[in-house]
Amino acid sequence: MKDYSEGLILKGIGGFYYVETSDGVIECRARGVFRKKGMTPLAGDRVKIRVSSDKTGFVEEILPRKNCLARPPVANIDCLVIVVSTCEPSPNTLVIDRLIAEAEAAGIEPVLAISKIDLQSADGLSEIYGKVGIRLFYVSPVHGTDGLETILPGKITAFTGNSGVGKSTLLNRMFSTFHLQTGEISQKLGRGRHTTRQVELLKLPEGGYVIDTPGFSALDSEMSSALTKDNVAECFREFRPYLNQCRFTSCTHTCEKGCAVLAAVKEGVISSSRHESYCVIYQEMKEKKSWQKKEKSAL
Repeated sequence: MKDYSEGLILKGIGGFYYVETSDGVIECRARGVFRKKGMTPLAGDRVKIRVSSDKTGFVEEILPRKNCLARPPVANIDCLVIVVSTCEPSPNTLVIDRLIAEAEAAGIEPVLAISKIDLQSADGLSEIYGKVGIRLFYVSPVHGTDGLETILPGKITAFTGNSGVGKSTLLNRMFSTFHLQTGEISQKLGRGRHTTRQVELLKLPEGGYVIDTPGFSALDSEMSSALTKDNVAECFREFRPYLNQCRFTSCTHTCEKGCAVLAAVKEGVISSSRHESYCVIYQEMKEKKSWQKKEKSAL
């Protein structure tokens, strides 16, 4: 076996990283230099490792990342499948829209998988997200997977969404060899119990990887720092044709007269629900920037 290899981190547990190389999966520890630099190797990282005589290794270098998410903690994602259920738990459009925007900001293709359509109609969600310009899939035990598995080969795809929407169940349905743990909805809390405990890349038969990420609550869904006040409008795809048509170049697309985005909302071309989410997220980004400036000036 070679002393030096390049590979892909499949998962990290308790300070150990499992790196897929051409010689198989190597159990590695990370060098202390990463801790000193404030860096943490993540699932999805391409890394260089040094292999010892006992067939274990050390992560020596993290190769440049094309993107990096904080929640789930993963790197180099090509596609983010946002699983949202029609009921149990009920969909939260603000959470969905924030996830879509953060994926766009990080250069990740967002895809929406609407689950539990056998229990309740997806018409409301279809009305909103059919205008967005992203791919939609409708899944359930009765209706199947709608061909979602056909877009996964050759990519690293993360599956995310609120706890209880059926991410693990969906992956098990598409790939019977995975055997991922699933959970039931808590009737008291109205949301799912967390069954996925770690981030792990699962290899697909036709190439590529998928990641079943731990679920989150509606109040804990921030993925990355790529989204800012200055790029949030661009991260709403259906806004883009109108962004240069506003009366004022400084238009925030929230309340100004002569705003082409607001006109499109009024005409029904852009969903009012999506615009409401945009306004909330824009304000969050604006306040976040202000808070960061205050913190920096206090140092």
